[in-house]
Amino acid sequence: MPFLTRRLALGLVAAATAILPALPASAQTKLKWAHVYETSEPFHTQSVWAAQEIAKRTNNRYQIDVYPASQLGKESDINQGLSLGTVDMIISGPSFAARSYPPIGIGYYPYIFRDSGHLLAFAKSDVFKELSAGYAEKTGNHMVALTYYGVRHSSTNKPFKTCAEMKGLKIRVPDAPAYLAMPRSCGANTSPIAFAEVYLALQNGTVDAQENPLTTIEAKKFFEVQKNIVLTGHIVDHLATIISKQLWAKLSDEDKKIFTDVAQEAAIRASGEIQAKEKELLETFKQKGLTITEVNKDEFKDAVMKSVTLESLGYRKADYDKIQALKSEGL
Repeated sequence: MPFLTRRLALGLVAAATAILPALPASAQTKLKWAHVYETSEPFHTQSVWAAQEIAKRTNNRYQIDVYPASQLGKESDINQGLSLGTVDMIISGPSFAARSYPPIGIGYYPYIFRDSGHLLAFAKSDVFKELSAGYAEKTGNHMVALTYYGVRHSSTNKPFKTCAEMKGLKIRVPDAPAYLAMPRSCGANTSPIAFAEVYLALQNGTVDAQENPLTTIEAKKFFEVQKNIVLTGHIVDHLATIISKQLWAKLSDEDKKIFTDVAQEAAIRASGEIQAKEKELLETFKQKGLTITEVNKDEFKDAVMKSVTLESLGYRKADYDKIQALKSEGL
């Protein structure tokens, strides 16, 4: 090869080599993470932390943009988006996942969890791994973490202490079988009023009561139009972090572990924030002049188990028994 030709060839190789460091940026994978919660809530702030942490642990091979407050749709929309490929990751109540695989919704059966520590134990348990594996087999999507959302209690104009005293009570409840189970078992009249309209419905007497975690009662200012909180504690609510079938298939085993580890760390962080906030709120509500009433939860639980079977909701008794056997863990 002539000298000048050799120099030209070597120069081209050197130039190409100089360009190589810029290639990883163009190879970066951009992902969408969606949920319906506000930017001030731990479910969002910890999702943002997780997105940044995944980027850090994968040397910025993944850029995850988090879309809060239903920007990419309602919960039903983003769950569907996992299959359509319009979202890559979501945080959502497993009750929506249960529409595709009913057994995964067993955590919504009233009084199945004793407290937040029991839920945390479930999140780490073999029974959850079995249920999430069944969900993955059915949908291809992977449920990698559970976050504590809060214990659902009742706020009401007419205080009650027993299940029997709920008879005839007009209460707003989400229109889903597991949510309806406790009020209907106690003879209450349930109403599926849109969430955005609940405050006005309570204010004008369309309904006498509603049920939600203390954090929601504060955030939505229901305490302004309800002077009684009854600690029914009927559902220990929770959210799942779910990775889409398409994304999971593309991840290496190493990256699957990173995504899973980070999602679980974020869930623990958010869970701790919610638990701490709940403890503060009981005292806050008392200071605002609200009456806090405790009840015998066993009485409410017995009423549910007599009138709404596990099987009628698509749940399995064997899973229920395994969950009951779990010991609570501290957050």
